[in-house]
Amino acid sequence: MFYLSANPISGQSYVSLKSQNVISNSADSRGGRRTNSYVFTEQGVSMLSAILRSDIAINVSINITKAFVEMRHFISNNALLFEKISDVELKQLEYQKKTDHKLDIIFNHISTNEETHQKIFFDGQIYDAFSFTIELIEKASNDLKLIDNYVDIDTLNILRRKLPGVTATIYTYNNTKLSNTDINTFNNQYPTLTIKHTQNFHDRFLIIDNTIVYHIGASLKDAGKKCFAINLMEDSNLAQNIINRL
Repeated sequence: MFYLSANPISGQSYVSLKSQNVISNSADSRGGRRTNSYVFTEQGVSMLSAILRSDIAINVSINITKAFVEMRHFISNNALLFEKISDVELKQLEYQKKTDHKLDIIFNHISTNEETHQKIFFDGQIYDAFSFTIELIEKASNDLKLIDNYVDIDTLNILRRKLPGVTATIYTYNNTKLSNTDINTFNNQYPTLTIKHTQNFHDRFLIIDNTIVYHIGASLKDAGKKCFAINLMEDSNLAQNIINRL
């Protein structure tokens, strides 16, 4: 149903409308309007055009009818545009919904996986130390570097928890307890591990994706056997100096 505002019909034309029962001219039991009409429906205009006699009223009826015709032409000519606008709005709503869902996942991950700056484990907390070390190993998305002068099979058991596709490098003493057979066996299941020898370090460090550096107070194989601490190196310059020494 279409509605259109119009100037009121006045004078003799209005009286004529009332006298022809289009608008009631008295307050009787049948009710009806006793004031000037401002709004017309398309069907109402058609009814008026069949009974009006005043030239002014007839012209108003014609003009209103033309307005409805123009409205129909406008809607018809722009139907495709309206459809496209509707599609764009729908796609925007779907995109917003997906974006909101992704942001919820990200914010939830951030709130539940806040970066740990430091951790201390006391003697006997072997399980806790092992679990925390695994969490650090799993943070790497591309590359892991472990500086540890005392490594063995237990060290490899921790490094095997790295994500698939992450390369691992161990920097250790020449007299490492790992044999070529141990390394080859590891690489057959969890490629790729490389052993490099160095005498430049006393402390232990874990480097994640060549950007994040943790200082570790004990060899990974001994984590939890005695009291030790793990600290995130927050000074990016110091962390980069460690990486450069490799």
